Amino acid sequence: MTILDDIQKTISPEIELLNKCMADTLATPNAMMNEIVSNYLKTKGKQIRPILVILSAKLFGGVSPETISAAAAIEMLHNASLIHDDVVDDTHTRRNRPTINAIWDNHIAVLVGDFFVSSSLRQAVTTGDLRVIETISRLGCTLSLGEIDQIDKARGHDLDEQSYLGIIADKTASLFVACVKMGGYSVNASDADIERLSRFAYLFGLCFQIKDDIFDYFEDTAIGKPTGNDLREGKVTLPLLYALSRTDMPRHEEMKSLVCGDSLSTEEIAGLIDFAKEAGGIDYAYRRMEEFRAEAVEVISGFPDSEMRRTFINLFDYVIARKK
Repeated sequence: MTILDDIQKTISPEIELLNKCMADTLATPNAMMNEIVSNYLKTKGKQIRPILVILSAKLFGGVSPETISAAAAIEMLHNASLIHDDVVDDTHTRRNRPTINAIWDNHIAVLVGDFFVSSSLRQAVTTGDLRVIETISRLGCTLSLGEIDQIDKARGHDLDEQSYLGIIADKTASLFVACVKMGGYSVNASDADIERLSRFAYLFGLCFQIKDDIFDYFEDTAIGKPTGNDLREGKVTLPLLYALSRTDMPRHEEMKSLVCGDSLSTEEIAGLIDFAKEAGGIDYAYRRMEEFRAEAVEVISGFPDSEMRRTFINLFDYVIARKK
């Protein structure tokens, strides 16, 4: 049993309410849509984002009906982005199950993703809190711009760590920041407390994405996922960015010229991955995560000691240590 399993067990009544809220919101008179949605919801994933909404509310005193609505809104928006990503990336499996676009087609998958977006906004509206509605609305914009920025930087071969951190702040960390804000809003926490927890969530989100990026340097034998998918898409992530900053490495110029090329062969991708490992890129990425964790622990230590405060730190540790 993982740390996340323990946390899920602790808040199982709230998670049950969350899942019922999503199922009710996504129910329609249309049999085809209901079949697609029902099949999709059979595999819920880790649900870390709505869990953060719930934990934030608990840290600030308790869970309200508005907390559950906010958690459902954030999870449905996140799932909409996954459904659309599967179309863009032509992905046929997710969480070891066929994607919507694989079972049906891209046209239907895009429409279902749009339906999830609209349903997310509907749930945000039920909170009656303009701050929650604004957070969800802004989040959709930020996530889209983060992805566009990543594509732009990839095409321009921008090999700068600060640019990388800016991209993952928008495309990943912003979602976690929105989670804790909405959890705080749902129980009328103070602005100062929400801002403090938002900094924690920002650092949490950076580490979440860095760890995801590390996975791309190792083959996943459990699901047969190959390495180098990011590089195939022109994305240069932290381990390789660090390696390319090592001008003392023998193959530095050769590797840099490969990255700045138009496309990469399987052999070239394998060479870049080996180079990143040899230059200490993986170790560097873990060091950066530990630095972010240290700051996050310091930030959340501003709250009174409690089981919930410790739960946030445990969840941070889970993200760094997770295997998938």
